[in-house]
Amino acid sequence: MPSFVDRVVLHLAAGSGGHGCMSIHREKFKPLGGPDGGNGGRGGDIALVVDPSVTTLLDYHRSPHRKARNGTPGAGSHRNGADGEDVVLPVPDGTVVTTRDGELIADLVGAGTRIVVARGGAGGLGNAALATRRRRAPGFALLGEPGETLDVVLELKSVADVGLVGFPSAGKSSLIAAMSAARPKIADYPFTTLVPNLGVVEAGDVRFTVADVPGLIEGASEGRGLGHEFLRHIERCQALVHVVDGATIEPGRDPVSDIEVIEAELERHGGLSDRPRLVALNKIDVPDARDLAEMVRADVEALGWPVYPISAVTGEGMRELAFAMAEAVETARAAAPPPEATRIVLRPTAVDDAGFTVTKEGERFRVRGAKPERWIHQTDFANDEAVGYLADRLARLGVETELVKAGAQPGDEVVIGGEDAVVFDWEPSVHAGSELLGPRGTDSRLG
Repeated sequence: MPSFVDRVVLHLAAGSGGHGCMSIHREKFKPLGGPDGGNGGRGGDIALVVDPSVTTLLDYHRSPHRKARNGTPGAGSHRNGADGEDVVLPVPDGTVVTTRDGELIADLVGAGTRIVVARGGAGGLGNAALATRRRRAPGFALLGEPGETLDVVLELKSVADVGLVGFPSAGKSSLIAAMSAARPKIADYPFTTLVPNLGVVEAGDVRFTVADVPGLIEGASEGRGLGHEFLRHIERCQALVHVVDGATIEPGRDPVSDIEVIEAELERHGGLSDRPRLVALNKIDVPDARDLAEMVRADVEALGWPVYPISAVTGEGMRELAFAMAEAVETARAAAPPPEATRIVLRPTAVDDAGFTVTKEGERFRVRGAKPERWIHQTDFANDEAVGYLADRLARLGVETELVKAGAQPGDEVVIGGEDAVVFDWEPSVHAGSELLGPRGTDSRLG
């Protein structure tokens, strides 16, 4: 089991609303005291919130299925059901939430930023809430609506000011350890660093964070090495530092070619061309590396970036590099627009939208719309009076009128909804209400 996970798919199911209650108040000398059925409780939501103490998505890798509690049903004596408990999932700062298709839902940056990704279903109304002057004692109640179910992708992008890029064993982890209090794993073999490391650096009055990208090699953007998995962690960086190994003994490698290879991978990844670059020629504590740094410095500077010979072991040149990083960060911060409070903007489809469509599909007609489909979920089809109430609602909305315009004839098959559709044979009715109701729980139009 990995100890660091920065991309997971969550399977979410919000709670369903509790059913409304059908109840008639009864007591001695008051056999029919009126409807007193309470409403069902709302289903629990599932929300994501940024928690600074969380640094990985490992918990969700281990248990990706999350479900909120359902609302409880209403009861007699006007007792409403309890709402389902919300599920709040803490995520690291810098988590991007998308759909399976890659559509952005939210970019969660800043401690306490919160978004509801799956909403619980509304509770059904009890018969007390459905009573009118004409329907004084409804013999039915509405069912609770199902909660939202969806899959979302969580992708962590580190929130760092400076990103360190370079070949394995170039000294990126040693550089972070020398400049900050971070203590990453360091060894003398490639791919020592298997997860991104973060460190906080202070240079004068400027404080900034530094992150490294492990395992960058040629072809990383196409899946080779480890950089393919972690390139996303430098997308938020304001500056990049090429850490070049000046003491490598691999044939065909030199500082200029190393930088060109890494730049090619960054270009293929995309979105980083506007970030300022610095070059750190590392390991000058080795005599051959110091000589090489003096030889290639002019060639590297010809690329247009400042060069800093350093040694993460002895600390030589580290102060100059730290202040150069601070200057790049300070310049980027000054050019950035004034910070605003993180604002999550959601544009959901309005639940109470009265719009609907009627389309002919072969020999049958399909009705689609927020209200008709919502009403279908609320209807107890085992109760004739509830079905009659649904027919009245559809007629008032204009569904019957549109069916006539579309050419529907009595007895034609009508489908309301999509995958969980309800199919029935259409029989036109007059606009009617409680005057057509018979005994409680029945509707003469359905006899």
